Amino acid sequence: MEKHGGNYWEDLRKEARQLENELDLKLVSFSKLCTSYSGRSRDQHTRGSRSDSVGSSQDSMLVAMTTELEQLLAGLNAVNDKMAEYINTPGAGQHNAGLLHTLKRHRDILQDYTHEFHKTKSNFHSLREREDLLGSVHRDIESHRNNSGVNNRRTELFLKEHEHLRNSESFIDNAISIAMATKENITFQRGMLKSIQTRVTTLASRFPAINNLIQKISLRKRRDSLILGGVVGVCVILLLLYTLH
Repeated sequence: MEKHGGNYWEDLRKEARQLENELDLKLVSFSKLCTSYSGRSRDQHTRGSRSDSVGSSQDSMLVAMTTELEQLLAGLNAVNDKMAEYINTPGAGQHNAGLLHTLKRHRDILQDYTHEFHKTKSNFHSLREREDLLGSVHRDIESHRNNSGVNNRRTELFLKEHEHLRNSESFIDNAISIAMATKENITFQRGMLKSIQTRVTTLASRFPAINNLIQKISLRKRRDSLILGGVVGVCVILLLLYTLH
């Protein structure tokens, strides 16, 4: 296969779409895994114990999926770079506008997936650090209670208040997540509408003859309506004159 042949471009597009589909599925699984990991962590902190084997298995899965996503993003970026190199070759000049549009769309998709990956990864690390800190505080309190051997009422109240704050914080986090997801969805829909409007404007500017033809048809229909109305009016007047005489 020649590097600058038409089949080479189609192969690059197929590879890009395949990587994009894999990224879409992996990002959904990655988000679910992070959510389930955080949920188990909260439950285990509440019970005052955590299974090291389960935690190690979950950590391994997260590391493996993070590495796989990073490799997929790097692969898609490399394919986009190859597509850019192909566009810059002399033989692709006659189709340059269409190729540039296709490349821009793939780069936008790559940017969206990269942003989503880093956002999910950052949110998860922040949540895990917070959960580990709260779990450490909880274990220190439990250790103090066990060592003292005294059922301290003040400690009980503190634990209950601590648990209440944790539940409130979880509720706030869920509300913020829903609000952010709604905002991103609205922004995405606004972008799609803007893209559609741009395409319609582009088509209208590329085919001015169609607009002229539509205007001429409208003018002709209006003129025919006026002529028909005039003929009907004359006929009515003649009929009235004939009837009166």
